[in-house]
Amino acid sequence: MLSRLVAFALAQRLLILVLTAMLAVAGVFAWRGLPIDAFPDVSSTQVKIIVKAPGMTPEEVETRIVVPVEQEMLGIPNARLVRSMSKYAIADVTIDFNEGTDLYWARQQVNERFAGVQPELPTTASGGIAPATTPLGEAFMFTIEGDATLAEKRRLLDWTIRPQLRSIPGVADVNALGGAVETFEVSPDPAALAARGITLAQLHEAVAANNRNDGAGRLRQAEESLLVRSSGSVQTLDDLGAIVVAERDGTVVRVRDVARVQMGALTRYGAVTRDGKGETVEGIVLTLRGANARAVVDAVRERLQQIGKTMPPGITLEPFYDRGDLVGRAVHTVSKALAEAIVLVLVLLFLFLGNLRAALVVAAILPLSALGTFVLMGQAGLSANLMSLGGLAIAIGMLVDAAVVVVENVEAHAAHPPPGARRPHLHIVWRAVQEVSTPVTAGIVIIAIVFTPLLSLEGLEGKLFAPVALTIIFALAASLLLSLTVIPVLAGMLLKQAGHATPPLVRWLERGYAPLLDGALAHPKRVAFGALAALALAAGLWPFIGKSFMPTMDEGDVIMQIEKLPSIDLDRSLATDLLVQQRVLEVVPEVSHIVARTGSDELGLDPMGPNDSDTFIVLKPAAEWRSADKNDIIDAVREVAGEFAGINTAFTQPIEMRTAEMLSGVRGDLAVKIYGSDLVTLNDAAKQVVEVLEKIPGSEDVLTIQNEGVQYLRIEIDRAAAGRFGFTVEQVQDALRQMVEGTEAGIVVQEGRRLPLVLRGGEGMRVSPELFMQLRLPREGGDAVPLASVARLEQGEGPLKIDRENGQRYAVVRANVRDRDLVGFVDEAKQAVTAQVKLPAGYRFEWGGQFENQQRTAARLAIVVPAALALIWLLLFGTFGSLRQATLVFANIPFALVGGVIALAVTREYLSVPASVGFIALMGIAVLNGLVLIGYFNQLIARGMPMAEVVRQGALRRLRPVLMTASITAFGLIPLLFATGPGSEIQRPLAIVVIGGLISSTALTLLLLPVLFRRFGMERAR
Repeated sequence: MLSRLVAFALAQRLLILVLTAMLAVAGVFAWRGLPIDAFPDVSSTQVKIIVKAPGMTPEEVETRIVVPVEQEMLGIPNARLVRSMSKYAIADVTIDFNEGTDLYWARQQVNERFAGVQPELPTTASGGIAPATTPLGEAFMFTIEGDATLAEKRRLLDWTIRPQLRSIPGVADVNALGGAVETFEVSPDPAALAARGITLAQLHEAVAANNRNDGAGRLRQAEESLLVRSSGSVQTLDDLGAIVVAERDGTVVRVRDVARVQMGALTRYGAVTRDGKGETVEGIVLTLRGANARAVVDAVRERLQQIGKTMPPGITLEPFYDRGDLVGRAVHTVSKALAEAIVLVLVLLFLFLGNLRAALVVAAILPLSALGTFVLMGQAGLSANLMSLGGLAIAIGMLVDAAVVVVENVEAHAAHPPPGARRPHLHIVWRAVQEVSTPVTAGIVIIAIVFTPLLSLEGLEGKLFAPVALTIIFALAASLLLSLTVIPVLAGMLLKQAGHATPPLVRWLERGYAPLLDGALAHPKRVAFGALAALALAAGLWPFIGKSFMPTMDEGDVIMQIEKLPSIDLDRSLATDLLVQQRVLEVVPEVSHIVARTGSDELGLDPMGPNDSDTFIVLKPAAEWRSADKNDIIDAVREVAGEFAGINTAFTQPIEMRTAEMLSGVRGDLAVKIYGSDLVTLNDAAKQVVEVLEKIPGSEDVLTIQNEGVQYLRIEIDRAAAGRFGFTVEQVQDALRQMVEGTEAGIVVQEGRRLPLVLRGGEGMRVSPELFMQLRLPREGGDAVPLASVARLEQGEGPLKIDRENGQRYAVVRANVRDRDLVGFVDEAKQAVTAQVKLPAGYRFEWGGQFENQQRTAARLAIVVPAALALIWLLLFGTFGSLRQATLVFANIPFALVGGVIALAVTREYLSVPASVGFIALMGIAVLNGLVLIGYFNQLIARGMPMAEVVRQGALRRLRPVLMTASITAFGLIPLLFATGPGSEIQRPLAIVVIGGLISSTALTLLLLPVLFRRFGMERAR
């Protein structure tokens, strides 16, 4: 079949060239249409429910909201886990589905279940399913700067900027943080209400019932109709104050008689500060799942420029996080390495072939294969990102393997035509190509097979490396097809039949190789002993190589997470943030801007408390740094933060932080979860774990949430006493909520803006517990009852939040690992924690985070890699029809891994997933070289050549293609070895393993394999 394919291509040369041109055009269009992002979409199918319950404590949120919602969600098909967080006034429930579940099907299922449980929730609770974004959807962040109040800035964001950004295709929502959301506020006067015998409930009812426009229907007037519209909505504060609440002794009582009417602001659960100067307002653009991040960010950037021209004088929109910058830098890293690799490959091709035309024929495979890959990527729905383009960069050296063997054999046949009548040049090309078509096809298929285990990976590692494997397989498939069709056509057109001298480089290599080969054949035991010694050295080094999941990618931006005392209020927390920012900007010159968001955002996607801050640290260009190592800057910032008492800090990066949260609900390399029922016991165990982990070398930023110390004013309502005064428990609770948190009584539409109408007590009561304790509850009878008469008040401590997973409470300790391998650290940590922290019955530990990913990856590869190797062995057996020869080629694999192991040990790199991918690639390359060599040995044997001459002449004859494939692959990876920029950290371990392994693989292929073939290759060799 392969022979007929080659013959067809040579017979239909014009058709092949036309199809090639069409492929090039299709590839260009496919490339232009590919979504571009920094990373593949690594998010799992998650649906998040956000419920806001103003005034509720974490324990009430858990009991009245989270538990009913969890119970309803636990039975959803394909749901993997249900994770929840109960904090003051907000419930966050995340349902994580199995891989492959359609997001919108999952959202529909959750929505149906949530609709069923809503009647059980408190009437004051509101919320639902969060926008259809992903945990990594925060693509663009900006602040509003200028001479304006916080309320004015927030008004601009909510009613001018946000609607325009939400209309951009691919934008899921625009989250708002900071500022003040304006409200129409009614502040009751308890004394005035009591004097007129009006309750808070009556005031609320009056305000809510007198603020509405409506339609009444249609009237006929002659031949026309009149639409009836009744207008009664509040437009101004005067309208609000004039609402009649009741009638007393013939005199109407209006709202302004019993309450103060004013413009106010919603209770703030979070705020934003910038550069140590004060508060500001921040907008976060969230992208839809599957959206083209680069296109969305470009559109957002352009729209903001347009919006900026319409802003009031002095108001500017200042971006501080732009995912497009990371996308551009990541793609540039890979593209630059790709371009450099192509140049190196071209130089090597010319040096080895010694013929510019031959080099150009082989080089044509590179752009054509890449364009064919782009077409296949578009069909498979892959985006152009760091991993998929990295796969193409990895495959550059392999793409020319088939073309190298084909063109090299054509050159050899043209230089040494068989004796007899002169044959047409196309016939010589056909014979040369069909001679190597079977081993070349088998070799490329084998390389493709070795990458198939990556397609079986699960979770984060599967989403990261499946695009790598698919891109490599697509590229190899394209290169194989082109090598058997287009390359023979180009060779027939461009390569002359007359031979030419062997290139100087090849002559020099042959002169050096011949004595080494003769020595190996003369002393086979020494060669075998040397190979076994190398294998033993690698086996000895293996236990000392650290194991990790993934190198940390430098995103460029830094996030300092600040945790303060749980009882701190928002204003004091903001003051602390400002002091930290001022000090960092003063001491660390590499920092250009700092933006900190404290507390919760409006949508509730990141429900932090007022004691938590995510501080975005924007660095100056690297050329202005005092040190080339970013860790030195982080250490300097950490040292500055250490000057402030009462705060804990941890450092991460935007994508890294969200990825860690998505996987385990925790931000950090390692998450130690402690499951149990009692919060005090969980907190105590977490503190003990922190103490243990801090003593282990390599630990950094070890902390647990300070989940106690929040000050509570507990009001124990006396049902009997309340009943004597005509109150129910619910009425007392509603009155307290109205006076402190406030309750919404409607909406005021003003110039197209919808402003909440809120009933809330005066500011003085909220800042003075003493005044609150003196609160009097008005009764309909005309007097007021002191709160102390119907309830007992006491101050105490309680939890900051309550975390749950699959219906069970848990506490978590997070830690980062620095200058040490993750697996070794976790192994030591497990032993220490097990020995020193004793849990009561019913409590248990669970270790997660990046460590969990590494363990899952190792377990999966331990199954699928041997399966792939068995398939390769079967393919070799089918190719050679010989058990001996298949085993000989297969035996080259462990010797190929020797160099990779030694390279990891020398460079002190860890065995991470990228390094494992490097070892997988090595297996395919080693098999390909052995297959090419033994395939030619068989051809010489078929010609009747003695075995001694077969191995010597065959090895010398195949020296050039073996060295070409190995050196081109190695040099194609050298740019990745020395690359800098985002993503280079992920590609470097792979390049180290492959380059090191190619050295040992090539040496053993050229020296050990001839020796083994002479001894074991054929039955008659005995």
